[in-house]
Amino acid sequence: MKLGAMLANSAMRHPEREALVCGDRRITFGELDLTANRLANAYMARGQKVGDRLAMYLPNSAELIEAMVGAAKSGGVIVPIATRLAPREADYILRDCEPWAIFFTPEYRETVRATAAEIGDPLLVVLGEAEDGEISFEDLRTEGDETPPPLLPSEADALMIGYTSGTTGRPKGAIATHSSLVIVGGFQNQKEWGLRPDDRIIATTPMAHRTGLGRIANMVGVGCPVVVMPRFDAKACVDTIEKEKITVIGLVPTIARMLMPEIEKRPDACKTLRMMVATGEAFPIEVKQRLAAALPDLGLYSFYAQTESGFITCLRPEEQISHAASCGRAVPGVEVRVVDENMNDVPVGESGEILMRCGPPGLTVMQGYWKNPEATEAAFHEGWLRTGDVGRFDEDGYMYFVDRAKDMIVSGGLNIYSREVEDALERHPAVNEAAVVPMPDPEFGEAVAAFVTFHPDRSATEAELIEHCRDEIASYKKPKRVFAVDDLPRNSTGKVTKMDLRARAAAELADA
Repeated sequence: MKLGAMLANSAMRHPEREALVCGDRRITFGELDLTANRLANAYMARGQKVGDRLAMYLPNSAELIEAMVGAAKSGGVIVPIATRLAPREADYILRDCEPWAIFFTPEYRETVRATAAEIGDPLLVVLGEAEDGEISFEDLRTEGDETPPPLLPSEADALMIGYTSGTTGRPKGAIATHSSLVIVGGFQNQKEWGLRPDDRIIATTPMAHRTGLGRIANMVGVGCPVVVMPRFDAKACVDTIEKEKITVIGLVPTIARMLMPEIEKRPDACKTLRMMVATGEAFPIEVKQRLAAALPDLGLYSFYAQTESGFITCLRPEEQISHAASCGRAVPGVEVRVVDENMNDVPVGESGEILMRCGPPGLTVMQGYWKNPEATEAAFHEGWLRTGDVGRFDEDGYMYFVDRAKDMIVSGGLNIYSREVEDALERHPAVNEAAVVPMPDPEFGEAVAAFVTFHPDRSATEAELIEHCRDEIASYKKPKRVFAVDDLPRNSTGKVTKMDLRARAAAELADA
């Protein structure tokens, strides 16, 4: 199963059908397939081999998607880099993935050129006017011919490395396969949600995240057009839904919250919507109720997924009220268990770590972590992926998300690992130790709360520490609140008891 082959199939069946809309560009399946061929041939003519990494440090754009489908046909491995990352974070990913090529826009030139000078001689592809040592994307696109490139060997299945931070603070690159994107986007999503070729999907999230890429996989696998927002804006989103007659919207709950006032103001503009698919955190019951009132015919599918796992469970429209707190049942083809520390299944109603599988690793689950065999071994148990999340089942097989064993905060659908925020805080000269926990947030679901102790005779204000984090890590990861304490609470083994800190953060919020 190859994503490029599915694109070619869609182009053969309906070459004139619109595939992609982004900004002022409208691209048919036939045009997208020919561009993928040209780029794939250009990559290979310049020396790209199967398995080489192509780092894409680009915002949402038609060019980003063209570059991706070109890599899918050439056997390249896509490494998307979110443009919201701080330069030091982007630098780490670029160094770790050892790219054959780096695609970027001029605003990221300084970071890219500084890193490229130290990691060899990657091909530098810029969206815009090229400087010395670079080639413009437009020129690269015209180098290759339109004939289909050679078929990829069946064993060459790696398609994307998605970096997701670990509890140690060092990002890990989860290797997703062609099979994973094809099966999840072209078959599982289609069956579970009832996607149709005549649907029109709007993608509201960055293509650098699996949620955004999932909509591209829907486009290729189902044959339905996708409208990609260059950046999210609530009014522009509703305008686009009305103009493009959108039937399906993919988002995270934070975007749903941001959209609600505009939807409630202009429900007729959204009359073509028949389905909303949402992941990233528990979908707020209050937003469900507002959606049902404003758009009574809209079907909401909220689902549980991970970068490493793909599609795990889904709560369907008819279950949104009766099992409002659940993340649904396992989707067809996926098996889910809840186990104790000895990997034994726990009784119904009891909490434990969530394990899942869908065939062997690489089919829908990641192949493993890039250049990290120790983390890969720890992530699997006898073929089951250890999600690192805590959940429980009820008697009807509905899964309930309880906690994150991996110490992760989900804010606005984006994953924030406590350790990397703690590391950033501890790089401040005044901070001795930091502990980070989630705190409730009415807009983003969760926000980052930090507790810090200072070195003797040193101190810093809350504003200073937040500003320090803004320079160290992506802005969305910075703490919303920072509390100075004399000591961090610990258990008998010396570990910080974050449950106590969560309770304190919630109390501070309630008293504010």
